[in-house]
Amino acid sequence: MENFYETVLTILKSDRRFVAEDGTFLRNSVYEAAMKMDKQLIQLLLANARTHARFFTDVNGVKVFDKIEFAWIINNRQFLPDSYTRFKNRIGLVDETGENLSSTGCIELVFPYRDCILEGGQTKEDQRRNEIFYNELLAPDAIDRLLFPKVLSNATRYSASGKENMIKFMENDNLIIKGNNLLSLASLLKRFEGKVKCIYIDPPYNTGSDGFNYNDSFHHSSWLVFMKNRLELARCLLSNDGSIWITLDDVEVHYLKVLCDDIFTRECFITEIEWQHSDNSNNNALTFSEDVNHILVYSKKPNWKPKFLNDPEKRKHFKNPDNDPKGPWFDGNPVNNPGLRPNLQFNITAPNGNIIKHPANGWRWSKETMDEKFSTGELRFSEDYSRVIRRTYLCDMEGLPPSNHWTNFDLTGHTRKAKYEQKSLFPDIPVTSLFSTPKPELLLNYIFDLATEPGDLVLDFFLGSGTTCAVAHKKHLRYIGVEQMDYIHTFVIRRLKKVIAGEQGGISQIVNWQGGGSFVYCELAKLNQTIVEEIEAATDEHTLANIYKKIIKSGFISYKVNPANIAAAADDYNALSLKDKKRFLMEILDKNLLYVNYCDIDDSEFNISKEDKTFTKSFYREE
Repeated sequence: MENFYETVLTILKSDRRFVAEDGTFLRNSVYEAAMKMDKQLIQLLLANARTHARFFTDVNGVKVFDKIEFAWIINNRQFLPDSYTRFKNRIGLVDETGENLSSTGCIELVFPYRDCILEGGQTKEDQRRNEIFYNELLAPDAIDRLLFPKVLSNATRYSASGKENMIKFMENDNLIIKGNNLLSLASLLKRFEGKVKCIYIDPPYNTGSDGFNYNDSFHHSSWLVFMKNRLELARCLLSNDGSIWITLDDVEVHYLKVLCDDIFTRECFITEIEWQHSDNSNNNALTFSEDVNHILVYSKKPNWKPKFLNDPEKRKHFKNPDNDPKGPWFDGNPVNNPGLRPNLQFNITAPNGNIIKHPANGWRWSKETMDEKFSTGELRFSEDYSRVIRRTYLCDMEGLPPSNHWTNFDLTGHTRKAKYEQKSLFPDIPVTSLFSTPKPELLLNYIFDLATEPGDLVLDFFLGSGTTCAVAHKKHLRYIGVEQMDYIHTFVIRRLKKVIAGEQGGISQIVNWQGGGSFVYCELAKLNQTIVEEIEAATDEHTLANIYKKIIKSGFISYKVNPANIAAAADDYNALSLKDKKRFLMEILDKNLLYVNYCDIDDSEFNISKEDKTFTKSFYREE
C-alpha cells in the first residue's frame, strides 16, 4: 500500500488546477483552495476512504473539514520531498533501535526545538547551513558528551614584555578563548562555576540584517533555543551576588524576557533599561526611528541591588561659589524633624534679633547640636535672617538609585562614539570592515560601576570587537572573553595589546589608565570542526569527494548513520547538487566530536601536544 502522503498527492494531481503545464505540483494553490473551503477540493477528499477518515469529522450528521490538519499534511517535508530529502530518507538516518526517523511514529515535537541543543548558528557559515545540522534532539547522554570540557590549545600569554607561549594557567589570569561559545561556557564551568560577578553580552539581534559576520537571521524558535542553551550555562557561572546584562533591540527582547524569567526566575528580574544608543534620529526611517536599545538585567539570586552612585546629571545644583574647602554644596530646606518631637520645639533668635519659629514637628537636633552646626557653617541664616538653611555638601551625599532610562551621552556614550573609538584603534582597517553597531566603552564602564568592585570577574561570550574586556582591563577587573570568529585576531587581540601598551582612547583618561597587565589567549582544540571548515570552503566535486573519504576513514561520524547504507545509495548521492552533498556531509559528522574532549586528551589518535596537555591540565586544576 502506498503511504498516506502519496495517496494525497495522487488525489490532488487529478485536479488540473493544482498542476502546472510543465507538471509542477502547485502546493500554494492547494493551500489557498483549502483555506477557502473549495467545494471541488472537499469533494475529492471525501471520495477517498483514507482522506475521508483523516480530514473529516462527523458532527450530528454533518461532515466537518479539518483544514488545519490538511494544511499540515501538504506542508510537511515528507509530502512531495525534494531529491535531498528522498536520498536522506532512503539511506536512513536512524534512531537507536535502527528505525528510520522518517518512518517511526514515536517522535512528538510539542514546542519547536525547546529541548534541543543548538550547538552552531553564530557565524554566517552556520546561517548557510539552514540550521539543519544543529536542530536535532540529542539523547541525554549525547548532550552530556557534547558539553564535556574540551582540550585547550595554542595557549599564549600577552603582556607588556611581549608574547610568550603558555604552559600553565594562573589563578588570576585574564582569559580570551577562541571557539564555539556554547562549548566554551561548558568548559569554563569546571573552573569558574559560581565565580563570575557580572556577565555582559551583546548577542545577535535576529533582525535579518547583514551584521558583522554573525548569523543574524535565525528562525525565531531557533534563536530562542540558541540563547536558552547559553543562558542556562551562564547562570551556572554567575556568583550568588552576580548579575547578567543583555543588550537587544525590540525584535526579540520581549520574547527573551519571558525566556529569562524561566531561566533566572521572575524574582531575579531587576529591570529593563532603555539605552539611547543614537545621538541623532534616522530621518529616513519608514515608521519609527529606532534610537534605543534594551538592556535586560537579571541577578543570580533575589534581592540583588546595584551600587548607588553620585549621578553628576542629578547633582548639577551642587556649586562652590565661595570656595568652601569641603567642596560643592547647595542650600537645602529648613531643618525639621519628620516626627512630632515637643522637646525640639524651640525658637531661634537670629543675629539681627529676628525670632525664627520652629517647624511644626520641631527641629531635627537639640539646641546644643544646632549651635555647633552653626559654628561649623553647616547651618546658617538666610540673608534676610528669616529662616535657617542647611548647607549640604556633595562629598557627604550618599549615592542615588540608578535610572533605567539612559540618555546621558557623557555617561553611557552612543554608537557613533563607539565607531570613532574603532576607527582610532584600527586606522588600517577599511571602514566597511569595522563593526557596524559597536558598543562604546562608556556603556560598559557605567555597567561595571553599577555591578562590580575592582578585582571581580566579568564575562562576555559574544565578545565581538572586545569592548567588554578592554574596559574590564582598564578598570582592574578580571575577565573572560569568548569569540569564535576569526576576527578575534584582527580586533580583540590587537585591541587588548594596545590596552596593555597604554592606549588613551575610550575611558582611559576617565580611569587614569596608564597601561600594564596581561591576558592569556587559547583555542578549543579542533577535531571534526576542522572538517566542517573544509566542507564550507569546498567549491568543487573533487575536493568534496576527498573530504568524504576522510570522514569515512576517520570513523568520526554520527552513530545514527551506517556507512554501508551510504555506499549502497551511491548513485543517489552522486545525483545530488554540490550544495546538497555539502549539506549531507555536515549532517553525518559526529557533532560530539567537533572539538577534542578533555577526557580524550591522552588518546594518541588526537595527537595533542605536550604543551597543550600541560596547559589544559593546569586550567582544569589537575596538575
